[in-house]
Amino acid sequence: MSIRVLLADDQALLRGTFRLLIDSCPDLEVVAEAADGQQAVDLARTHRPDIVLMDIRMPGTDGLAATAAICADPDLSGTRVLVLTMYETDEYVARALRVGASGFLGKYVTTDTLLDGIRTVAAGEALLSPGATRALITRFLAGPAPGPLLAPPERLDDLTPREREVTALAARGRSNDEIARELVLSVLTVRSHIQRALTKLGARDRAQLVVIAYQTGLVRPESRPV
Repeated sequence: MSIRVLLADDQALLRGTFRLLIDSCPDLEVVAEAADGQQAVDLARTHRPDIVLMDIRMPGTDGLAATAAICADPDLSGTRVLVLTMYETDEYVARALRVGASGFLGKYVTTDTLLDGIRTVAAGEALLSPGATRALITRFLAGPAPGPLLAPPERLDDLTPREREVTALAARGRSNDEIARELVLSVLTVRSHIQRALTKLGARDRAQLVVIAYQTGLVRPESRPV
């Protein structure tokens, strides 16, 4: 089955370019295009896409508000938001992660990076590994931030010591392969620990797991996992 994508960007030329790239892949298809945030929310509710490729800065309802609305809608629990931004260190990106976005890409990424990013997020992973993203998480997610907690700190008590360890490493931007090497585990075992942590903490995907790890104090800047 194809991964169904909704494009949300106020630049028609950019939407057209993304459509051509995405529709050229047999496993991907664009189901709709939105020129602003409110239209993105409305079309998401109509088409129930797997992925919304969301620009942040749009007229009217911006991408941040649209992301929050989509991620808070229980009828769209199967829809994930992949944020597009001009600058990888934009604070709005961190705010988007807090309200439920599953990751972000720069607008001028390569074709392969864009397509692989859509597939990665559709598979339930998060685009949180690159060094620029780690710096973003440390700078914005680790400090005091507005918005509700995604999980109360006491929920950490539900995790086993190994699940806490794996979650902390994931929150620091480690990939499954890196975690497996560091802890001398198989990648499959790491994935199992991540999945159990997601379930216990009520996180919809790896991106929310990272936010929860910082919000609850499991991970802090320049500190070792607790």
